[in-house]
Amino acid sequence: MIFSQRTISAFLLLILAAAVVAASGAQDRTKGGIKGKVRDERSAVISGVKVVAHQGGREVAHTTTNRKGEFVIAGLEPGSYGLTFHKPGLSTGTLAGVEVRAGKVRSLADHLILKIDEGSIAFLRGSVFTPEGRSVRGARVELARLQADGTANKIDGRMTSESGEFVFRLTPDAAKYRVTVKVEGAETATKDVEIDGAAVYRIALSLQPAQKK
Repeated sequence: MIFSQRTISAFLLLILAAAVVAASGAQDRTKGGIKGKVRDERSAVISGVKVVAHQGGREVAHTTTNRKGEFVIAGLEPGSYGLTFHKPGLSTGTLAGVEVRAGKVRSLADHLILKIDEGSIAFLRGSVFTPEGRSVRGARVELARLQADGTANKIDGRMTSESGEFVFRLTPDAAKYRVTVKVEGAETATKDVEIDGAAVYRIALSLQPAQKK
């Protein structure tokens, strides 16, 4: 069988590509990685945490946790690493002596807990009242973050306490939020709040009787 010059060239390129892929795979097996999941004190997963891997005080690699609180740092040379976890509103976490082996991804499971830093977060405290000024307990309070395009993305929700109060803990980043209160037999009440720094922000919402149709 006679092969044309074009066929031979294509065949040689295919062999070269296969060799490159094989070499790349061999190179990957000489390195390792670290993965884990970050939670807060209430066992809720935390997204947006910056995870930094370092050796001897030098940053080697970094990543950020996803919406499930998970992270993966790949392509690390075998050895011992330290990890730092940071997000505004939470205490900085550190982990030392994390051993990485060639061809292995070291799993830290989901036992990484970051505590809330009370001094660096914003507290949104509120109270819900009837038109007569009585506290409303058991009212559903929803919190949404307002985007630049005017849309509201719900991020949290809870019920008012026996004294009609509620509180949300937020990052101190400048942002605008919308609080919505719902209770059977009353009109839905809303109020927008601007957060700009670590402080206590207080609001009060008055519920009006639902209009009869």
